[in-house]
Amino acid sequence: MSRSFYVWLMAIFFAGCPGIAHSQESAKQPLRLVQTIPLPNVKGRLDHMDVDVQGKRLFVAGLENGTLEVVDLQAGKWIRSIPGFKKPQGALYVPELNKLFVASGDDGMLRVFRGDTLELLDSIHLEPGPNRVVYEPHSKSVCVGYGGKDAGKDYGEVGIIDAKNDKHIGDIKVVAHPSELLLDKSGATLFVFSSIANRLQIIDTHKRQVVSTWPVTSEHPGDAAFDESTHRLFVGTRTPPEMVVMDSKSGKEVVHLPTAEGMDGVYFDSVRKRVYVSGGRESPVGFAYVYQQEDTDHYEMLGRATTRGGAGTSFWSPELERYYIAAPANDKQDAAILVYAPND
Repeated sequence: MSRSFYVWLMAIFFAGCPGIAHSQESAKQPLRLVQTIPLPNVKGRLDHMDVDVQGKRLFVAGLENGTLEVVDLQAGKWIRSIPGFKKPQGALYVPELNKLFVASGDDGMLRVFRGDTLELLDSIHLEPGPNRVVYEPHSKSVCVGYGGKDAGKDYGEVGIIDAKNDKHIGDIKVVAHPSELLLDKSGATLFVFSSIANRLQIIDTHKRQVVSTWPVTSEHPGDAAFDESTHRLFVGTRTPPEMVVMDSKSGKEVVHLPTAEGMDGVYFDSVRKRVYVSGGRESPVGFAYVYQQEDTDHYEMLGRATTRGGAGTSFWSPELERYYIAAPANDKQDAAILVYAPND
């Protein structure tokens, strides 16, 4: 049986047997909804998030609303909206520098805010398309992906930002617009996924150059996570919707499992050895799939939590042990952050 046919068959099975799907979900329940935090007056698609663990704040990119939303997690309520963005996407909070970096795709900006007061400190002009943002603590630098078709180019770029001085100090050319950036713990290796090119490129950050390029056989790899202890990458793809397990040393794909339509968030829970994949963008219902890592090459789908239509993006905080899913507004409900806790 081909992998594509298997994914199609699974989708038909669950769609045609809602009672069975529901009973399976109830029996396993790897995630439980513990809180719903409304985001008033926030319209359209929501994108990436990050958390201030010490201050118990969640930052949410209101992509179509042109805002960054701030949530008080301890009080369980929305507290602030920061306007003035054109397609805000990546959010990155760096506590050691007391800074919040927000990438804004349509105006080509990486804005820097003071972490505690959220006062604007700097605006770094790049090119159209800034999206994913990651921090490398050893060199105190920020990597941000942009370029590609958004900038009228046939290649993408990873910009290097001096995070202490908020200066753009270099670029690394990649095959297309980066859809995901992951760093290893040493900061020496950067994994760059391209949804458009169906590629994973490996960058040596010291040399600032691409050292390997690997294909991703399922199309449109978007979000991904990394288990460095087992050298495994977990890659969410959209066509077909799959969770692909890849060897980070060789690029070999070792497992393909069906996942949520409209995939837009992949995270690894290193304590429970679980992978969380959220999806639902442009779908009437959303899901969060949970997979158990039995060993490096064997994974089991534990179940899935029903979320909300259009709720694609998510964020896992290992420190707070909470899984946050961003649900856009609909005709009956305000936008909201759905807060899940894992069941052991």
